[in-house]
Amino acid sequence: MTRVEVAIVGAGFAGIGVASALRRAGRDDFVVLERAASVGGTWRDNTYPGIACDVPSHLYGFAAHPNPAWSGTYAKGAEIHAYLEHVVDAGGLRDRVLLRTPMRGAAWDAEREVWRLATAPAGPSPQSPGRQAAASGEIVADVLVLACGRLTEPAIPRIAGLEHFPGPLFHSARWDHSADLAGARVGVVGTGASAVQIVPELARAAAHVTLFQRTPAWIVPRGGDAYSDADRARFAATPQALETLRAELYAEGEARFASRSGDSAAAAEAEAVARAHLEQQVADPALRAALTPDYAFGCKRVLLSDDFYPAVASDAVSLVTSALAAVDGSTLVASDGTRHDVDALVLATGFASTRQPYAELVSGEGGATLAGHWSDGMTAFASTVVAGFPNLFVLNGPNASLGHSSSVLMIEEQAAYVTRVLDGRGGRVLRVDPEAERTYTDEIARAAASTRWMTGGCRNWYVDERSGRLALLWPGTVDAFRERLARADGSEFLPEPVIEGIPA
Repeated sequence: MTRVEVAIVGAGFAGIGVASALRRAGRDDFVVLERAASVGGTWRDNTYPGIACDVPSHLYGFAAHPNPAWSGTYAKGAEIHAYLEHVVDAGGLRDRVLLRTPMRGAAWDAEREVWRLATAPAGPSPQSPGRQAAASGEIVADVLVLACGRLTEPAIPRIAGLEHFPGPLFHSARWDHSADLAGARVGVVGTGASAVQIVPELARAAAHVTLFQRTPAWIVPRGGDAYSDADRARFAATPQALETLRAELYAEGEARFASRSGDSAAAAEAEAVARAHLEQQVADPALRAALTPDYAFGCKRVLLSDDFYPAVASDAVSLVTSALAAVDGSTLVASDGTRHDVDALVLATGFASTRQPYAELVSGEGGATLAGHWSDGMTAFASTVVAGFPNLFVLNGPNASLGHSSSVLMIEEQAAYVTRVLDGRGGRVLRVDPEAERTYTDEIARAAASTRWMTGGCRNWYVDERSGRLALLWPGTVDAFRERLARADGSEFLPEPVIEGIPA
């Protein structure tokens, strides 16, 4: 058995962010459980061709760990993974990370007032220097932080015959690099953020790409430049230059909220940019019409790409404007009845985002599971603490994502809230007042009601499919989130029970 004050589950941006915040606050009694063989979260798991961030590099990192070495405006996936490895080492966190150690279950022990985590090795542990070996058995912690991410479990569509496809078949987040797709006929399902990066890369190497589009996306120019050696040297020599750049990028991101959330003038201006981008890159009127969304700008995630439209407009790609309905051997059958023969199939079909798989593993007071508490959609006070689950914090979970700027900014605010609450805990059990959680959830609903995510005429992964509530996105700016968390004064937690007239 391992006994710690804080157990953190997940070593992606959220887990590393809260671990770093705890260390800076002078709290060293914690461990980070990571099921994989390295840190990095989604940037470790996603290795598909062309993977890169669509948030500017110098905003997609921790303020306490600026990186002067980013290669360009938008960092490649491998760079971001390397950055997170660097943060772990620079922050002295390596000996706190237990790799290949998945959480198999977490239960609140009401008698001892601790969390009991069951773990088991996920496979042979790499014997690289400085890395903790895989742990098995029980970890007992006063506080549990779930930093498991929202883009971890691929969503696999239910398609008749899919399991019998004879060729290479994989999700974009589980890219099979052993599959030789050069000269192959490749089917791609989906036209979201991953697909717009994958399709141009496949178009250059495959014999042909057949792209199944259920719903087109609004796409705006990506732009961006590579940073020169001189740029990187200047950033390294002048930290103030990086701070200034980050502040400028932050302001630009906050300004984007208006167009994404539904401000009429801002949305119209941004939509005009997207329409012009499509018209400039796709000459065929029929293809342009097929690629034009019929829902409001901002309702779904707005994508950035300069090479997706040219790829789709080329002879290398065929666009099928209907969903994949069935698989008949190596023939893909669209819902419009057309049939397409392929050698390999890539599912760029997103993730289980509003129904988090880890929630089934966590049991709070009375044995209630987090999945049960979230049966009508994820909720939490301050997007971070949950009624019925004492001393539990959830990062990057309910209403903690953004549609206009860097999610790392939200993680930093949540990590600051965690450390502030723990500093004021004084050893007492933190039980969230259910009314505080309901009030916060109602605040979210009111703020979201008029946004494009709710009224824009589309289905998106921000809204819970059962309750119809905005469950993933924060319906405001980062500034507003920081201010809302700053107003949390501790009254969100129930007072300690009184036993025989003496505070427990």
